[in-house]
Amino acid sequence: MAIVEVKVPQLSESVAEATLLQWKKKAGEAVAQDEILIEIETDKVVLEVPAPSAGVLGEIVVADGGTVVSDQVIARIDTEAA
Repeated sequence: MAIVEVKVPQLSESVAEATLLQWKKKAGEAVAQDEILIEIETDKVVLEVPAPSAGVLGEIVVADGGTVVSDQVIARIDTEAA
């Protein structure tokens, strides 16, 4: 089983944290590489987080509305799941 972590993108220096808006997929659903999984909102911008690889969204670590920081793991994708 190969697991790929989905991480919060690098936020700008002046932004300490961001808020997860709404997951576009649920745990157990198939995802394609570069498919948008969630949007992250800071006080300045809304960022889209794409899937780093194809597979099945195995686990959502931080739920909708959660507060996150740069490089924090927010989900895991199982690249070998059918």
